[in-house]
Amino acid sequence: MPVARNGTIKLHWESFGEGPAVLLVAGQGMTVDGWWATLPVLSRSLRVIAFDNRGTGRSSRSPWPYSVAQMANDAVAVLDAAGEEHAHVYGISLGSLVAQEVALRHPDRVQALVLGASSAGGFAAYKPSPSSFAQTFLVRAGAMGPDEAVWAAVPYTYADKTRRLHPERIVADITHRVSSAPEPLAYLQQAAAVAAHDAYERLNQMAAPTLVVHGEQDIFVPPANALVLAERIPGAQLRLWPEAGHMYTIDEPRADREIERFLQGHSAVRPARDFAAA
Repeated sequence: MPVARNGTIKLHWESFGEGPAVLLVAGQGMTVDGWWATLPVLSRSLRVIAFDNRGTGRSSRSPWPYSVAQMANDAVAVLDAAGEEHAHVYGISLGSLVAQEVALRHPDRVQALVLGASSAGGFAAYKPSPSSFAQTFLVRAGAMGPDEAVWAAVPYTYADKTRRLHPERIVADITHRVSSAPEPLAYLQQAAAVAAHDAYERLNQMAAPTLVVHGEQDIFVPPANALVLAERIPGAQLRLWPEAGHMYTIDEPRADREIERFLQGHSAVRPARDFAAA
């Protein structure tokens, strides 16, 4: 299996399909397996590069806390290992915060940007109400086992329509996600990285064409966050899905098809640099 290196951290990555490259950056606790619904769609016309964030899956564990900025350097290390000088970057949830930092810190590497279920962080972040069931769940989740937590989160993770009419999608998604569930320490480290993220004042420096995608029924990351991003990032497009929640890729299969078209529209043929030979 291919491995990228950022200092002492080893990052497992995989590649699917051919064409212009898109780097997928997973959400909290997710691994490559968590992109199971997205990979078949995007790999029809793109080279899809996905990896396990540090602390999860087949990547290195870190005994120390880390930041979203460090995770962005991990993502760039994966691009280097894959031999891609430029790529689209598509992040979801925690991964979308990492994608923001990649675009801000390494703008020459990013062709187009997709921010799914995202937030600017800091004072501009809209959070679940302190009295909401979602906030209560987030407090309790750290004491649950991985399997218990992911099933207990179903009412907050998926939209009402999916829970009523498409439970098979939820079962399939959870089956993929629990196959490589994170250890408690990694989950807490990633939660701390999310809490410390703050890109609001820098978002107007974004140079890459950007698509902001959000489910209107997202309880964990309220959709008001998408409005902040779309207003703050120059030229950003906004796509809200009325019948989707936090896991909009499961609730609304059309979302990734639209994302594929967005990325195709911003793809250009550029010579790839052979990093292994450099």
